[in-house]
Amino acid sequence: MRALRFHRFGSPDVLEVVDLPDPTATQDSAVVAVRAASVNPSDLKNVIGVMEGTVLPRVPGRDFAGVVVDGPPEWRGVEVWGTGGDIGFTLDGSHAEYIRVPVSALARKPSPLSFEEASAVGVNFVVGWLGAVELAELGKGETVAVFGVSGGVGGAVAQIARTRGARVLGVDLAPPADGTPAAEIIDAFVPFTHNSAEVADALRAHTGGRGAEVVYDAVGGVTTPAALASLAQCGRLVVISAVGTPTVEINLPDFYHREVRMLGADSRRLDVTESAARLNRLNTYFEREVFRPLPVTHRFGLDEGRKAYAAVADRVQGRVVIVP
Repeated sequence: MRALRFHRFGSPDVLEVVDLPDPTATQDSAVVAVRAASVNPSDLKNVIGVMEGTVLPRVPGRDFAGVVVDGPPEWRGVEVWGTGGDIGFTLDGSHAEYIRVPVSALARKPSPLSFEEASAVGVNFVVGWLGAVELAELGKGETVAVFGVSGGVGGAVAQIARTRGARVLGVDLAPPADGTPAAEIIDAFVPFTHNSAEVADALRAHTGGRGAEVVYDAVGGVTTPAALASLAQCGRLVVISAVGTPTVEINLPDFYHREVRMLGADSRRLDVTESAARLNRLNTYFEREVFRPLPVTHRFGLDEGRKAYAAVADRVQGRVVIVP
């Protein structure tokens, strides 16, 4: 099979198209012909070398959608989707013609989604669900402020929050693009500035001065001070990344007097099987077309793999997908 692979860390230029033996199924694994695989910011970070635990040489790529071509008879020919914190890091990933995954990781693709659309769901919605539902336990009638609402994770969180009966406030440098799910869902938008107090005051103005019961910070680092300041009494802050700075200063008396909590959500700890369990929970929302991924705006073949990664580095709007 043909695949993208890197032998050392660096810019997208370290990626090469190589010929590798076709994977074969075992008693406990199946082979999926990859029809589409999105490129996530974490895939780019993986190639650069800022993600922990990657074993080289490695085929990158976390998210995929395709068809089972080898494995249990009942699964052959079935359209599936997947993601995982291990594939692309300690196991060869999805930026290839084929990927081998445990049978326990097979999850049926929602029928309304094309392969390209399905491949753009995994990381965004799994970490969105993990943080908002499993960790923060966002509930009906609560308000969630989503930092990075115009991005993939932020847009996923906005949709998940709405199904939980929550009110959704969005924060970003620019509003969600017209026609995107987040643009249709958010109740109010607050532009992000580096004046944390200004951002927090604006959010509090939309909550009667209380602040948000949950703040989902899909950016982190540069946004953390404003996110913390936006929390209501006993509020929960979900953090999934750190941009600009890995460290922040916290006013500890303010932190404990307000009885707020900071929750780390790391999708890397969920392997491809554990991630499939979350995708199966999400499936019904996509089947009913309640959830939608960000639009796929850029498509590349394997031979253009470097360009695909460069597009993510350039922060293009929409999702970037590799079609092997």
